This record gives sequence, C-alpha cells and structure tokens, in this order.
Amino acid sequence: MTVEYTIPGMRVREHLVDVPLDWSDPSRGTIQVFVRDLAAPTRAGEDLPCLVYLQGGPGGKGPRPVDHSGWLGQALKTHRVVLVDQRGTGRSSRVDGRRMSAFASAREGADFLARFRADAIVADHEHVRKTLYGGRRWATLGQSYGGFLTLTYLSRVPEGLSACYVTGGLPGLDPSAAEVYRRTYPRVAAKNELFYRRYPHQVENVDRIADRLAAGDVRLPDGDVLTVRRLQSLGIDFGMKPGHERLHWLLDEEFSGDELPAAFLHQVLARTSYSDNPLFAALQESIYGHGAGATGWAAQAELARHPGFAEDARPLLFTGEMMYPWMFAEIAELRPFQGAVELLAERTEWPPLYDLDRLAANEVPLAAAVYYDDMYVDAGLQLDTAARVGNVQTWVTNEYEHDGIRDGRVFTRLHELVRDAGGEITDA
Repeated sequence: MTVEYTIPGMRVREHLVDVPLDWSDPSRGTIQVFVRDLAAPTRAGEDLPCLVYLQGGPGGKGPRPVDHSGWLGQALKTHRVVLVDQRGTGRSSRVDGRRMSAFASAREGADFLARFRADAIVADHEHVRKTLYGGRRWATLGQSYGGFLTLTYLSRVPEGLSACYVTGGLPGLDPSAAEVYRRTYPRVAAKNELFYRRYPHQVENVDRIADRLAAGDVRLPDGDVLTVRRLQSLGIDFGMKPGHERLHWLLDEEFSGDELPAAFLHQVLARTSYSDNPLFAALQESIYGHGAGATGWAAQAELARHPGFAEDARPLLFTGEMMYPWMFAEIAELRPFQGAVELLAERTEWPPLYDLDRLAANEVPLAAAVYYDDMYVDAGLQLDTAARVGNVQTWVTNEYEHDGIRDGRVFTRLHELVRDAGGEITDA
C-alpha cells in the first residue's frame, strides 16, 4: 500500500517492499525495506528522473526532511528524490538490542549482521528501482558511507545508474581497517588541537571532569557508568562544521564539588548511547571487511600507538569515529550486540565489495566532493581511488567539513560538473 501526503514544498509517497534477508539464499526469509520519495508539489504527476540518496552510516536511516532547503531543494528542481531506510534502520525491519537478544548464540547474531553490508544494501536498492520505479536508470547521491555504497553499486550493477554524486565518501579500493585508523588518529588529534586553541579555558574544565570520572561511580540516567573513555567518544562530532561548538556548549554547564549537572549527564547519554543507530557502532569496522583478513578491532589496536589519547593523559584528548570493544560491554544499547560483534571482528573471509577492473572501465558519470580536512574519510585515500576509477571528476575543497552536503551549493556544484561533461545517462 502506498501512502501519500504533502509537506510544505514536497509531495510525499511512502512504500514498504519485501526483500530477502540473504540475497544469496532467499529461502532464509524476508525483511522489509521502507521507501519514501519526494517531488516538488507542482511536478508530482510528472515522469521525473529519480535521484536516490545513499545516506551516511553504516546503519543510517533516510533523512526525515522538514523543509526543502539545502541539497534537497536543489535536487527537487530536476529530480524525484528517493529516500530509503537502509535495511535494519528506521522503518526497514529495524535491528536493535531487542532483536539481537532473540538469537540463541553469538554466532547466529554475527551471521545475521553480516547480511547488512554494502552488497545487500545495493541489492535492495536494485529491487526497489525495478519494482517501484519501472527499472529505469537512476542517479545516486552518496554522502559519506553512501560513497562506499556507490562504488559497490558501480562494481555490481552500473547499468542501473545514470550518474553518481559523492560527498566526502570515496573509499579506499583496497579496504584495510588498520590503514584507515592509522590515518585517522593524527587527523583527530589535529581537531582536538583546534578545539583547545579555540576554547583554551576548556582544557582545565575537561581535565577536571575527567578526573572526577576516573574517581568512579558517576551514573548516566540509564544507569550506565560514565567513564573517561565514554566522555572521550564525544569527539566523534569534531568532523562536522558546528561540532566544536556543540561540545563547547555541552561543557559549559558548571558543576560544584563532585556533582556533574543532570542536564550534562542527560546530553552525554543522548550523544553516546547509540539508541537511534546501534548498527552504526556494530558494523563500523565491518565496512572495511573485504576478501581475506580480519578487521580485528583495528581502532583499538591503533590506539595503543597514540599515548596522547590515553584516559590518564592531560590535556584529555577526545576520540573520533572509532568503535572499541569496551563500548559493547559498557553501553546498554550495545550490550546485546557484544558477542556477535566480537565474532565479526575475528572473521577472516568477506565477500569482495569492489570490482577493480569494472571500476577502472566505468562509464557512468561520477562527480565527487573531496573535503581536504575530512576527519572521517581520508582525502588521500579518496584521491587515490578517484585516480583508479573511470569517468570521475573530483572537486577538492577545504571550505567544508564532512557535513558540507547541508549547503545546497555542494550538490549544485557536482550536478554542474556532470551536466557540463555531457549529463546523466538516459535510457533513450
């Protein structure tokens, strides 16, 4: 059944589609994928080309727009925009702690989670393209992890694509979690330096909070102990444009004696619980699983080489987009994933995500914004990938952080690059 309604500036349609849990063995049952598409109200009845948004993650649900500002408003001028809740997220057979607790063993849970990687997400999108949108080529806009999905899509089903736009998300073509985190820690350290240079009074404030947490028994509203390392994980926001400011204002709450303010504790819980996106934590390192070799808790292994990030180091440094084994023991929403995620970290055989020969021969127009100072996706790896994929145009800029897509100028620039090089491929 299709549901239709109007948000000011957007005509909305919603669909639920059944897909196999395991595309290699459909007999294992089905899950549902939720699809929402948007069109300008005056053009809702037109046969518009489709642009499907591949959101960041892993484990990210589709945007819930409240207006047509930013990239969305630009895209609605020319396309019908398709927003899919990637499998396991949002309204697409959501995977959370309750679902994981239902498995009889950690191995069952790990096998289940392995069905939520890029290859399955691409297969879901192809099914949606063929069943809901007549099988016509569509364009993709991949933000962050959406760029990883884009290259898997180009490796597997390029004939389904009319053009690809990527913002801050060209992955390394020789996936290695160890190499990713080797490059990541120095960038995160630089973001810490910028934070303390901008707000020097926070050095003493953060150290004071860390010393209190190290003394023990500070509880978050859900009963979890707030540890120093959990406090450090707030640095994941440093790669976004207002991230330094958000942390600055969080730390602005005064505390007296041994008591941390309730408002502070509630906000820390909201920012570190992963209640809205547990798959983001559970699958973070698995996105680098490719061919042979275990990911092996690469972020944790690399941490040992950077003593400046130690919990007892002062000034205290915040970590970034790193997932550590302790999170699945200390964070309530993630505990049901613990056994399964530990097995995923040990897994030595993964299906390949990228076809290097096919990517080298790519003919689908691909325009990519590479953010030079990106904390999450290394610019050097992105440019190396761009040099190895056919028909790519890159726009390298340090004007934006990882969330530059919020500015409509970013999508407009990429759309112009494709247009000026001949435009999107049509089925005609």
